[in-house]
Parts: sequence; structure tokens; C-alpha cells
Amino acid sequence: MGIQPQERPSGRLVAVEIDPESLSTAQDFIDAERRAAIRDLVAENSFSPGGRGGAYSLRLSVADKKLVLDVADDAGAPVVRHILSLTPLARVVKDYFLVCESYYAAVSTTSPSRIEAIDMGRRGIHNEGAEALIDRLSGKIDMDFETARRLFTLVCALRWRR
Repeated sequence: MGIQPQERPSGRLVAVEIDPESLSTAQDFIDAERRAAIRDLVAENSFSPGGRGGAYSLRLSVADKKLVLDVADDAGAPVVRHILSLTPLARVVKDYFLVCESYYAAVSTTSPSRIEAIDMGRRGIHNEGAEALIDRLSGKIDMDFETARRLFTLVCALRWRR
């Protein structure tokens, strides 16, 4: 009998909340992206704190210029809290904001090919932010790339115009 590969525990988010006190006043498109990211994140994700399986809720906030991730189980009992400096993400968040502003300004005034080029740049920066989150949470929270992309959107919503 051969050695059977061990399956990684499958964890997933069933609820995501952003602390309203941590949100700044944002433009409509940031609020729309935040709502879409939460909806998409809850619909499909891979999220395992400490490599454990199960259903989790996540509350994101900012305290003392740090990102706070509070993870609870499906019964609401706290599982883990991670506090991350936002400094390592500052450049990619700033770049993302700049390209988002260019994209939304161009939508009504620029050719479709120019909009597509700006959007490709936006997606590239978004991917860079997702990779940074995966790296920063390595060994703490396992997640797939799409989950990290949606979390990066939420980090940006927290950082918009702060």
C-alpha cells in the first residue's frame, strides 16, 4: 500500500466584516468595490488560520496604523488575532489608488483600448498586493490567490484617503 498524500484542511470564510470606525469616507467606486469583494469573498474562498479547517468569520480593522485581522469560528468564539504593519503594503496600496483613479477618470472620456491598458495595469498591481498579503500572512493564515486578491481590495478600502 502506497503512502497517501495528506489533504490540507479546508477552511473557509462564512462572514466578513469591516469595522465601521476604521473606514474613512470613500468615493462611491471604493464602496462598491468593498461590497463586491465581501460578497465574492464569502461566496468563494480558501481561508485556514494556522492551517486548520472549518468555517470562520473575519473582522478587519485598523488600529495604530496597523491592520487587525480578528478570526472567529462559526460559533463566534475567537480563534486568532493577527496585527500587521501596513508599512510594507504602503507602496502597492498607493500605486493601486493612483491607477484606480486613472481608470475611473478614463472610463467616460478615453478610448476602450486605453481603458483596457489601464485596467491591465490595475490588475497587475492588485495581484502584487495579493502576493504581498500571502507573504505577510505565511504561516499564520493559508489562503488561495483569489482570496488574497479580495482581501487586498478590503485593505485598500480601509486605507482609502486615510
